[in-house]
Amino acid sequence: MRIILNLALITLLLVSNNISAQQLPLPFQDGTNVKSRTSSLVYNYLTPTRIIWTSDNNSEKHVINTQSILKQGTGQADLNAGTYLKLIGDNTNKGGIILDFGKEIQGGLEIITSINNKNPAGKVRIRFGESVAETMSDIGGEGGATNDHAMRDFIVTLPWLGRLTVGDSGFRFVRIDVVDPDTEVEIKEISAAFAYRDIPYLGSFRCNDERLNQIWLTGAYTVHLNMQDYLWDAIKRDRLVWVGDLHPEVMTINAVFGYNNVVPKSLDLARDITPLPAWMNGISSYSMWWIIIHRDWYLYQGNLEYLKEQQEYMSRLLKLLSEKIDNNGKEILDGNRFLDWPSSENPQVIHAGLQSMMVMTFDAGEELSRILNDKESEKLCQSALKKLRKYVPDITSSKQAASLLSLSGLIAPKKANDEVLAQNGVHGMSTFYGYYMLNARAKAGDYKGAIDNIREYWGAMLDLGATSFWEDFDIDWMKNAARIDEVVPEGKVNVHASYGGYCYKGYRHSFCHGWASGPTTWLSRHVLGVEPLEAGCKKVRITPNLGDLEWAEGAFPTPHGIIEIKHTKQADGKIKSEIKAPEGVVVVK
Repeated sequence: MRIILNLALITLLLVSNNISAQQLPLPFQDGTNVKSRTSSLVYNYLTPTRIIWTSDNNSEKHVINTQSILKQGTGQADLNAGTYLKLIGDNTNKGGIILDFGKEIQGGLEIITSINNKNPAGKVRIRFGESVAETMSDIGGEGGATNDHAMRDFIVTLPWLGRLTVGDSGFRFVRIDVVDPDTEVEIKEISAAFAYRDIPYLGSFRCNDERLNQIWLTGAYTVHLNMQDYLWDAIKRDRLVWVGDLHPEVMTINAVFGYNNVVPKSLDLARDITPLPAWMNGISSYSMWWIIIHRDWYLYQGNLEYLKEQQEYMSRLLKLLSEKIDNNGKEILDGNRFLDWPSSENPQVIHAGLQSMMVMTFDAGEELSRILNDKESEKLCQSALKKLRKYVPDITSSKQAASLLSLSGLIAPKKANDEVLAQNGVHGMSTFYGYYMLNARAKAGDYKGAIDNIREYWGAMLDLGATSFWEDFDIDWMKNAARIDEVVPEGKVNVHASYGGYCYKGYRHSFCHGWASGPTTWLSRHVLGVEPLEAGCKKVRITPNLGDLEWAEGAFPTPHGIIEIKHTKQADGKIKSEIKAPEGVVVVK
């Protein structure tokens, strides 16, 4: 009666004061001093697509009614005593099941229990996996799984007749086991709580090679998963804003999604938490990538006001970098001297790469300083470039060094391609710097060679069951390798447990790393041929390079709208192009 009276009183007060219910303040909107932040993410609840494994090999003694868990649920516990999944533990078997959600996702796990449970229902162990084998591993040990940036392996108590959402990580597979003997847990529903930005894929790419189409989409999806509230490099481990890693991701965003505020938000975070003279992420090359990203972001998106916000920090950073050149024009950068992991043990390669990056950075700095009418910084960049170009490091046999030396203009593109990049197939490629290797091959005019690299190197990950691209990959891993979406057969190599180096050995290896998305933006830029010539894509050049392809078509997002493109190779080898550009975009060929 008291509750009814209070509700009636509230209704009476609303009517007498002519206030609608919609005008009532939400919590803390009434002046209460509470700080809060919002999220750009939405949640979608995914039903498992298949059952991969059970602890009793489907004998239905300890894991019962398995197929019920593949039915789409409501997300709501209820009083019905239906036919639901049961996990039963005893002294010989603690019922367990591995579920597949179809694709790599970022998020957690929602479990709905039934009325038939005890109170509480009981304890279960949950293990997330980017591979099936990862769900079957334990934390720690040589090559073992880790509870680092995201919890992968933990025990929770399920409620009686309720809902529990647990976890926040990157995964495709989940294993659930009861923990205690003499336990029976009944589960009505299991769903993956998929957290993502609900944004359209404005860009697209299709051609007569379905393998390339799948690679383009996989790279786009890999970056999409990492577009959380900030732009991460990975959704399992390395859930951080790594500035160098952002560059391939930002270029993919330009080609697929167009403008998205996750880019400036992440660039500003890196700036604001890195007071000079510190290097972003402690790595000198990553501060240089910050400048290069701003040049490319401005070229594609054309936001001059945002660029002006960077001027003070950028001019000071350029001054700091100019002090890291000796009298011979040689870079003498301090901090963590790093390009990518596969090149990290070779100082000669790192030096060649950093020398090249200094040239690329001051090129970008000169261009941006001119746009910002910063005469002092423009002159500083010109002076630095004059010194840096006097010193050319050895090319070495490293594809990382050769690609950067070519892209910086320190060596001829054809020399880099013929002597290093075109040698030994895809051996020596890496997921991060593979993007720059592809760009260097394009600069040398070897589009067919680059397309073949994409098919063989990134395509091999798809052949192993990948639905997003990995932190690292070596083509030699394909020898006798088991797929990641199956229990490893006897006699086959467990790729996830067996390989990986440096900080990503074994199951710590991330299978969704945004820096590996290079083929997506490369195919849009070099096969579709879209090259911005003026800020904000007001003027673009479209020059297709089909290699051995018969046709390619797609869309490219600009601040003015979508450019629609189709290229078809004619019988005489010439390419017929059909291009539809939005108002405000001038297309030249």
